[in-house]
Parts: sequence; C-alpha cells; structure tokens
Amino acid sequence: MASLSLGLHLSRKKGIARNAAVERKNLITVCRFSVKTLIDRSCFDTIDDSSPEFTNFVSILEQILTHRLKGQINWFGYESPRSFWDFIRVACNKVPHNCISSIENMENVSSSRAKGRAWLRVALMEKRLSEYISASLRDFRTTRRFYEEGAVVLGEEAHMLADMLIGLNAIDFSFCLKGEILDGNCPAVIDYTPYLKFTQSSDSISSDEEELRTLGSSGSESSTPENMGPSHIMDESSWYSKCKRIEQKYRLALEQKGYLEELVRLRETQLSESVSQNKALLKRLEDTQVTHKLEKEQLEYIVIELQDQLKSFHSLEQLSAEISLSQTSLDPTHLQDIDGKLEGSSSRSEGKEDTPSLLGLCGSLTSVASYKSLASLKSSECLASPTTEMTSPGLTPS
Repeated sequence: MASLSLGLHLSRKKGIARNAAVERKNLITVCRFSVKTLIDRSCFDTIDDSSPEFTNFVSILEQILTHRLKGQINWFGYESPRSFWDFIRVACNKVPHNCISSIENMENVSSSRAKGRAWLRVALMEKRLSEYISASLRDFRTTRRFYEEGAVVLGEEAHMLADMLIGLNAIDFSFCLKGEILDGNCPAVIDYTPYLKFTQSSDSISSDEEELRTLGSSGSESSTPENMGPSHIMDESSWYSKCKRIEQKYRLALEQKGYLEELVRLRETQLSESVSQNKALLKRLEDTQVTHKLEKEQLEYIVIELQDQLKSFHSLEQLSAEISLSQTSLDPTHLQDIDGKLEGSSSRSEGKEDTPSLLGLCGSLTSVASYKSLASLKSSECLASPTTEMTSPGLTPS
C-alpha cells in the first residue's frame, strides 16, 4: 500500500510538472505566432485597439504575466487575486525614465488590471516593452516573491519572450488610453483559431473523395461532371487572390528596398561628412596643441624674466635703504638741530667762565668739520681767543 501510494504521488507530481511545461510551451508558441501576425499586419494597416491581432496579442501577454501569479494575503489570512501590474510596478521601478509613476497618476484608470493594460500600451508606444520585460526578469528575487514554481517568467522560456518582443519596436503603435478598452473587470481571452492549421495526408484526402463520390445515387445531378465547374472556378479565384497578395508583397518589398537603398546612401553621406569633420577637428586639435606649447614656453620665459627682475628689485631696495640711512645722517634738519643745541650751549656760557671742561667741549665741536665747513658753523663764537684765555678769571693764577 505504501509503495502504491508513493507511485500515485509520483505520477501525480509528474502529471503536474507535465501540465505546467505544456502550459508554458503553449503560451510561448502562441505569443510567437501573435508577434509575427502583428508585424505582418503592421505592413498594411495601422495597429490600434480595433485590430484583432493586437487584441489577441495583449490577451496572450496578459495570460503569460498572470501565469501562476501568487495571490495577496490579507489581514484575515485569505488569499485574494492579484494582477500582473503589482509585479511590474515593483520590478520595473528601477528602470531609468520609466512610465510607472505616470500610469499610477492616471485619473481614468483605477483598478490594478486596468493599470496593467495601460502600461502595456504605453510601453508599446514607447518601444520599450522588451526592455521592461528584461529588467523585470533580471530581478530574480522579486520574481520569486510574486510567482510560484512552474510559472512562465521563472522558466527558461522567459528569455525567449524578451527576445521575441524586440521585433515589436519596428511598429508604430497608436492607442487611446480612455474608454472601455482598459476595463479591468473583463478577463482576457485568447483566440487560438488564427494559429490553428490542420493538413490532411494524401490518404485521408483520397478517402474523403471516395466518400464524396459514394454519396447519393450514381444518376443524380450532384455527381455529374458538369456540376464540378464551380469548384474549379473557386480554385481559380483563390489562385487569383493569392497572386494578388504575392504581387502586393512584391511591391511592398520593392518599396522597402528603395527606402533602404536611399537610407544607405544617406548614411554614407553622413559618414563621409563625419569623417571630414573628424579630420578637421584633429587638425584643429593639433594646431591648438602647438599654440598651447608655444604659449607655455613664452609664459615660462616671462616667469624667468619676472623672477630676475624681482631679484634685482630686492637688491635695489637694499641699496635704497642704505642711501636713505646715509641721507638721514646728512639731512639739514638734523644739522639744524645740532646748530640749535650749539647756540643754546653758547648762550649759557655768556654768564659763566670758560672752564677747561667747556674748552674741551668746544674743542670737540671743531671735529664737526667733516660734516660741515667751519665757516658755516655758528658755534664758532664759542671758540675763545688767546687774549680771552689769558684775561679770563678762570685761568688767572692764584
């Protein structure tokens, strides 16, 4: 019994894993077909919300982003459903110049599912849907927090999804983000019929023809060869429509070829202009470097000259200081001060006798002749004559 229960458990587990793998494969395959049909449709018509190919594409992408998405646990412990916008809002918040804040501030979009659908359309118009998906898949911790095991975004198919969405950047989308298109109440439903194709083998076709021949009586009008004409007419009309479609594709390819050739010529002209501009800039850079070098040498020479002048200026300052000191010693005001002192001393000596000390002082003053001539000295009056010395009471013998 234990081995039987273990076998049932393993088989159930394998069945769950197989179902998850089939779900992922189906969604990725249908998404690839949807992208191809969307690109083919964009060659003829403008893609908007009224295009059935676009409606099916966003439904498929919404199913992929909500595949095995974890619910949100409320305060009572119950799990409420969650939209893929909750994951995109957190995972793509670090993308530079993202549109998350603008989607959050939209007035006519209130529910989480409607915000997710608005984000899909804005990302397609910005041609950044693949960038957003790649950035969200790189945030592995956030992806693990929002999705269960077996989800598409956690499998190896997720990188294929990001790669196949790059082709949508070649389409110019135009959407209106108002109205019932972004209604979050109705779930997205995928239409698989455009991608289903059944081809019968030769045996099955022959058996069907035999059954058609055996139907009815052999003499009925429905089995006569004359009534086989409409089928041939239908075949001819179908072939004619196919030829028309091929001719239209050929004309479109020719127009694209002419556009690409003109674009290549334009790019070559721009490249040649860029090369010439680059050469001119290199020449200008070389000239600038040469002039910069010359200016640098001139500035160095000027600095050396200024340093020499500064040294000579310092020596001149020292010389001028010495000259000023010598001039202050020979200043007439200074000599006038000395004359004033000498006159004062002579006036004081009028009422006194000429003592030997005064004579010595007067004799010492005669040494000022090195600074001024004796004829200009007014203190010559204080020099006693020989008769005065002889008649002076201070010099009479006792």
